[in-house]
Amino acid sequence: MPATDDFTVTPYAVEGDIDYDRLLDEFGAESLTTEQKAQFPQPVHQLIRRDVFYAGRDVDAFLAAANEGKTHSIVTGRGPSGPIHIGHIIPFYFAKYLQDQTGCLVYIPLSDDEKYLLKDKSLDEIHGHTRENLLDILAVGFDPERTRIVVDTADADVVYPLAAAFAKEVTQSTVDATYGDPENIGLSFYPAVQAAHLLLPQLVEGRHPTLVPIAVDQDPHVRVCRDIAAKQRYDVSKPGALLSKFLPALEGPGKMSSSGDAASIRLSDDRETVFEKIRNHAYSGGRRSVESHREHGGDPEVDVPYQFLYYFFEKSDERVERLAREYRDGSLLSGELKEIAAASIADFLEAHQNRREELGPVADELKQYRLRESERQAARKQAGYPSTRVF
Repeated sequence: MPATDDFTVTPYAVEGDIDYDRLLDEFGAESLTTEQKAQFPQPVHQLIRRDVFYAGRDVDAFLAAANEGKTHSIVTGRGPSGPIHIGHIIPFYFAKYLQDQTGCLVYIPLSDDEKYLLKDKSLDEIHGHTRENLLDILAVGFDPERTRIVVDTADADVVYPLAAAFAKEVTQSTVDATYGDPENIGLSFYPAVQAAHLLLPQLVEGRHPTLVPIAVDQDPHVRVCRDIAAKQRYDVSKPGALLSKFLPALEGPGKMSSSGDAASIRLSDDRETVFEKIRNHAYSGGRRSVESHREHGGDPEVDVPYQFLYYFFEKSDERVERLAREYRDGSLLSGELKEIAAASIADFLEAHQNRREELGPVADELKQYRLRESERQAARKQAGYPSTRVF
């Protein structure tokens, strides 16, 4: 796992100023090409256009299936260890965009078991976060006919048998080399659970291209799963990966976090709170004085409010380029840029919160997204188990 004097990127820790190109060398992934970007649905999403999703594996197979109207799927999940912030929700809105444009299947696993193993939280606390996170995911507005949400502990009848089958394909030395020394035996087993998540669409629907849009720190899960699929003991293809950069932390380099004392913008934040956090906590690329900024300009490449707009919250390329140009020449001040970013984020959150408020109880809403009994049986059968329970 990449861990240098400059930065650290693992599934469980991200620190420092990340060199994304060096990560590709370490992980063996490839940058997205201009030709690949052009194959995404038109208009190409800003996350692709602006190289936020900047690299991947086997992306071509997914794009070909999407453009030919063949079965294809997305897997993007959530570890429910706390409230969701804006960095967590972006991949779900990207998956929703692809589903709207191409009709892809979307599978959403919630790894409540992993978070219990990893965090100093009770099962009851994790359960509470799971319920709240589910409401935010449901508020994105996925098509229930083409979306399945799987909660590990609630869907153990399908997740555990698959994980047990896949665990036999992974050695402890592979886990240690990929993840480092796990804190407990549960985390040693978890890569097999993650493989169950990533291969589940194919076990239910048959062999087809699957794409996993994830932040680059989660890539080890995909690599282990691809090794399992490559052994060809199951009728599945290796899942592809679409790797993203991190939405910056409010206070500067590193990914936005929902833990500890670091400020983050949560999906539950009201408009006033968003403005307060951006004004008081967002790292600025501007100068120390208005006079100096007018003379020398600011640096949008390190300015967090600008990066929020660039990553996701400003769809217009023309406007985002104009803001960068005006910031560099000093005609746009740091405070003005913060107000623009805060307004865009607050508008997004208000729309999301309104959709969430329209939802009923989470158990009722979730019913239409859960695996059907026939789908559970199909997955078990493909993994070599009886299609129905023996006992």
